[in-house]
Parts: sequence; structure tokens; C-alpha cells
Amino acid sequence: MNRMKNTPEMKIGIVAVSRDCFPAPLSKNRREALVKAYSEKYDKNDIYECPITIIESEIDMVNALDDIKKAGCNALCVYLGNFGPEISETLLAKHFDGPKMFCAAAEEAQGGLLDSRGDAYCGMLNASYNLALRNTHAYIPEYPVGDAEDCADMIHDFIPIAKAAYALQNLKIISFGPRPMNFLACNAPIKQLYNLGIEIEENSELDLFESFKNHEGDSRIPEIVEEMQKDLGAGNKIPEVLPKLAQYELTLKDWIEKHKGYRKYVTLTTKCWPAFQTQFGFVPCYVNSRLAAQGIPVSCEVDIYGTLSEFIGELVSDDAVTLLDINNSVPKDMYEESIRNKFDYSHTDTFMGFHCGNTCTSKLSFHEMKYQKIMASTLPREVTNGTIEGDIIPGDITFYRIQGTAEGGLRAYIAEGEVLPVATKSFGSIGVFAIREMGRFYRHVLIEKNFPHHGAVAFGKFGKALFEVFKYIGVDVNEIGYNQPAGVRYPTENPWK
Repeated sequence: MNRMKNTPEMKIGIVAVSRDCFPAPLSKNRREALVKAYSEKYDKNDIYECPITIIESEIDMVNALDDIKKAGCNALCVYLGNFGPEISETLLAKHFDGPKMFCAAAEEAQGGLLDSRGDAYCGMLNASYNLALRNTHAYIPEYPVGDAEDCADMIHDFIPIAKAAYALQNLKIISFGPRPMNFLACNAPIKQLYNLGIEIEENSELDLFESFKNHEGDSRIPEIVEEMQKDLGAGNKIPEVLPKLAQYELTLKDWIEKHKGYRKYVTLTTKCWPAFQTQFGFVPCYVNSRLAAQGIPVSCEVDIYGTLSEFIGELVSDDAVTLLDINNSVPKDMYEESIRNKFDYSHTDTFMGFHCGNTCTSKLSFHEMKYQKIMASTLPREVTNGTIEGDIIPGDITFYRIQGTAEGGLRAYIAEGEVLPVATKSFGSIGVFAIREMGRFYRHVLIEKNFPHHGAVAFGKFGKALFEVFKYIGVDVNEIGYNQPAGVRYPTENPWK
């Protein structure tokens, strides 16, 4: 299954700056050392070395800006090779249309402190002050001063942040709604999406149904069915539903092509109940999982901020993600039998993440096409076919979400943990998750901050990058929740418990 081109490739223009009372060759030589260090350690195609060393001239700034634009750079690194010209360097950041970062050169050796001292440690302070004066936002690493290898690492850490910031400015979310009745949990005030630079297209479920009907007999259906058969392998237990699922997949893909407009990237959110099954004749979970595998996340139940969260996770991880309910507690007997004394987690550190069948097959330990068990309790089984079931693969994960609040703000959470190699003995796309201090995090972040039950899952540890992404796009750091370690109290936590 081929991944679609739905995320950007970043090219970071490295511009070294120099204050006129410092030797320009110092900044130039340090830039060359930085580029060499990056090229030896990472992909040299990530970066472009601007040959212009800016002095204090605003004209030099204009020339450098023109140079990196012509080179196709969509992100910027301002590198203080010495103290730096605070006016020109921050004007460069102000006028560059894309994500930007600042870092600075450390002094190399004590023998150079007389004639080759750069004072970039000092210059970074003035740079940050001038950025604030110009209302210009830039990423500044935790400790932004280092040697060539250190700064190369900082630039590499900036790539997922830059990818997310750039992609959101070029994203359209396409939704098919409205939300199901009794489903206020995924309430989506969309003003914050526009504030983030995202476009949204809201459609009726009826529009989608009409387009689906128009795809009946599409000549491409057999090819998609064949793809599905290969993907499912021995798990292809309900082959008769595949033509309808293929028809639906083509419907969504064609809608994307016709409706993405001037936007480069697209993500979707759709419904699967209460009328979807009876009218379409299936549930769309497997198709959602396939699109996620192909690079287009699809959230269930018209969860607009859920699909935004998934897309950010895909940008940061360069991998498929999923969206799960923070669903149910782990039974005590399962904990005693399969977790206690085998893994270093308390019972309240564990929970089960579940959705009906939207997790792609590559992220499942085993998989099988099934019917939707919950819906089948009140509907004919044949109209609930289309889920992909299996236990989620064990390994590191990051559970996270960005959410628009009812009051018109933005809020997020991040928690790293793992999926345990414990049989779930249940149904759907499901796993036994473990996150340190999950019980307290559940109460004092998820409940206290009114997050809905849907959480995005990235497969790996990406907390550091996600935290910087959320900061960069404008989430107040006080509104980014995470699982506090034992002994560190949440503001709402009872100190006498």
C-alpha cells in the first residue's frame, strides 16, 4: 500500500549572521563547520547553506532572503556565528514566510578567547528581545548555544516542528457531519482552526452518500479490492463486503482531489453511525485504517480536532497514527495475571485504548475483518461489516491531543508510555496501554481540563517534538498537560490524599 504525498519535505536555509564590529570570517567559518557537521550526521538535503554572511546592512538581509527563497527553502535557521546584528537578523525572521529558528555558536577553545571570541551567547539575548519587539515568533531550542555538532542536532530537532508549522498553514480538513446525537464530546469550535491557518470544509453526510452512489460500478473498484485482499491476507473473513468498501475508498479519494483546492495537504473526519450503516450497508473503519496507512488520517465521529491531532502526529513521527478511545480500565484479574511482577506499572497506570477498527494492519499484532459488535446488538449483522480487529502491536507510544475549547482557546496534552504485550481478550482495534502515573493524569488533566475521550496515538516516543510543536503553533504552555511524575502535585490535586 503506497503512502500518498500528504506531508511536506523541509529544506532549511541556514543563514549565518555577523555584527560589524566582529570578524565576519568567524561567523562564516563556524557556518561552514555547522553545515559539514550536519551533512556528516544527517541528510544534507535537509539544509541549504546561504553563502551570504549578513553584516548589519538591511540590504544584505534582503539579499539573503532572496537567496534562500530562490533555493526553495521553506524553513529558516538564523545562526549567530558571533554576537550578530540584532536588527538585520530579526528582520530576516520577520520577513521570511515560514517556520524559523535561532541558534548560536559556542566558543571553541580557550586559546581563542582573545582574538576569536564571538559572544553569540550574549547576542542570543538581544535576538530574543528584538524578536519580541517585532512580534515575530521563532523556535529557540532549550539550550540554543553549542558547537557545530550541537547546533546540527538542534536543526535536526527543528525539522518535525517546522514540518508541522508549515503543513498546518497549508492544510484543509474535510468533514462529513454533523456529529452523531448524544456526542457532544467531540464538539469542535472551528475559530481556532482558522487562527492556526487551517481551512475547513464541512459537508453533509447526504453529500457523501450521493457521491458514494455515483461511484457504483466504478471501473477502479476491482483494483482496490485486490489491494485489500493482499493487505488482509488470512484475515479476509468477509470478502463480500470488499467491493462496497473499495467503492467508499474511491469516493473519499476523489472527493479529496476535487475539493482540496489551493491547499497542499488534506485530512478527513467522517461518521459511522447512527444512520451510516443502514444506508451505506457497512461501517467504514477498515477504509479509515487504509487511508491512515496511506498518509491521510481519518477520524471517526466527526472529531475535527481528533483528525488534526492525528495529522500532527503523522508529521512528527513520519509514520501512520491512530485515534483511540481512552476506553476502559484493565480488569484486576488481568492485571494480577499478566502485568503485576512482569512490568513495572501499578494497576492505575494501565488502561485499554480501543476503537472499532480504524487502526491500520501494520500497527496490529494480528488482524481480521469483522462486524461491529456493539452496533450488531441492535442492527442486522451484515450492515455492520467493515471493521478491522486485532491487538495493537506492543512498543513505545505517545498518547496526545490538541483541542479547541468551548471558551475559544486551545489546549493539549502529551503522555509517553507503551502498549504492553498482553492479550486484550476483547474486540476492535485495541491494546493494553501503560503510562506512568496515568491515574493522576486521567483525573487532573483529562477530566479536569475537559478533554474528550478520543486520543491520538503515535507509535514511538515523540513527547519532546509534540511539546515544541504545540508551543510553536500557539498553545499556551500552561495549557499543555502531561503526566506529572510521582511526588509532583497537580494544582487541583488534594495534598492530603
